[in-house]
Amino acid sequence: MTHRTPTPVRANLLREGAAFVRAAAALPGVVRVAVIGSVTTDLAVPKDIDFLVTVADDADLVPLAAAARRLQGRAQSFGSGADVFLTDPAGQYLGRTCPWRECGPGRRLSCDARHCGRRPYLHDDLDIVVLAPALIAEPPLDLHPAVLRRTTIPADLEAIASGFDGGAQ
Repeated sequence: MTHRTPTPVRANLLREGAAFVRAAAALPGVVRVAVIGSVTTDLAVPKDIDFLVTVADDADLVPLAAAARRLQGRAQSFGSGADVFLTDPAGQYLGRTCPWRECGPGRRLSCDARHCGRRPYLHDDLDIVVLAPALIAEPPLDLHPAVLRRTTIPADLEAIASGFDGGAQ
């Protein structure tokens, strides 16, 4: 494992991640966007970039899932990945955004969502992924609606965070 010296993959993940945050933050019903996972550490080549997005109970997930697919596609283009995990305002983990352009019951045999289509574009694969309540309550870095740092973050991620709050700690 290599640490400290940022790589083009890391820089690309952060650039595309910042674009995702700007897009997600502009959507109605998006309450919070936080960064979690290996990109919040000084790992030079994180395996992916992960976001924790809190959405209102009545938020339309269609545009958020489209933004997540765009992020995932761009990350894949340079050999990486991205996940967008969803929670409700009460801190309950909901699942991830649906990875498919067309979402609904019976459209994909490989869909492992518990309730495919009940809430369009919610991939509630709770048998596969579960997030710790502590991570949901206090992710390393919130970027929207305000920047909140709960741990020391690498300088390159700090530069991204500073762009969202004007550099205030």
